[in-house]
Amino acid sequence: MQLEKNKILLREHKKPILLDSFYSKEFTNQPVIIFCHGYKGFKDWGAWNLMAKSIAEVGVCFVKFNFSHNGGTMENPIDFPDLEAFGNNNYSIELDDLNDVIDWVTTAFKDNLFVDINNLTLLGHSRGGGIAIIKASEDKRIKKLITLASVCDFAKRTATIGNLKEWEEHGVKYVINGRTKQQMPHYYQFYEDFKANEKRLDIEKAEKQLLVPHLIIHGDNDTSVKIDEAHALHKWNPNSQLEIIKGADHVFNIKHPWERLELSKELKKAGQLILGFVST
Repeated sequence: MQLEKNKILLREHKKPILLDSFYSKEFTNQPVIIFCHGYKGFKDWGAWNLMAKSIAEVGVCFVKFNFSHNGGTMENPIDFPDLEAFGNNNYSIELDDLNDVIDWVTTAFKDNLFVDINNLTLLGHSRGGGIAIIKASEDKRIKKLITLASVCDFAKRTATIGNLKEWEEHGVKYVINGRTKQQMPHYYQFYEDFKANEKRLDIEKAEKQLLVPHLIIHGDNDTSVKIDEAHALHKWNPNSQLEIIKGADHVFNIKHPWERLELSKELKKAGQLILGFVST
């Protein structure tokens, strides 16, 4: 297993991005999965590392990264020490980050015989699923799309972060992090950016425009993003493949930290679906 953890992608006039890559040296021309974490998430959350290794071991290169404004730093990518960055995050920044990661993959692995940079799949969890859908609909380098417990609508989430008038007046709203108990800020620029880019950030429109295969994976016990959102995505794109995992919650029955050496049966099932989809 070739594993590179916490590689720093430096970018001019932008915050750096922290990346991991996993691939096997027993296979050539491996397809690539690029994983996008969700809201208040990070690349090392829960069992994401275990999932990445299990997929890479059987011949699929797996790349995961932290969005530049997710609140982590290069030194501490887990506990959100940079709340100022978190407050200044928005969907446009995340799409730009993802574009730069795709650029990095196609450059870093260009002459690597083990990796096929022309076979790229985006994999997004929760809010990261919405980002992946939009990017897959507009970037011809992406050949397949997989979403885990994905949202189907950014508009309703952006408007319901809090009272819009109060948000505008105060310039900031706070959301508590259940794990760290931090009061995490959302500056009003988040809403302004959404309104300025509303057409681009329309997940329904992006889903209907998709020209690549889409695998939709959702748990029937998800209380954070209702299963109705998976059905909506599938309805908008009847050519998509919808897989419901029985008993799976929003994070496929994983928690952070995850100290077991194996995946939950629900995330293991998701991994099997991912592998089957990418390998065909």
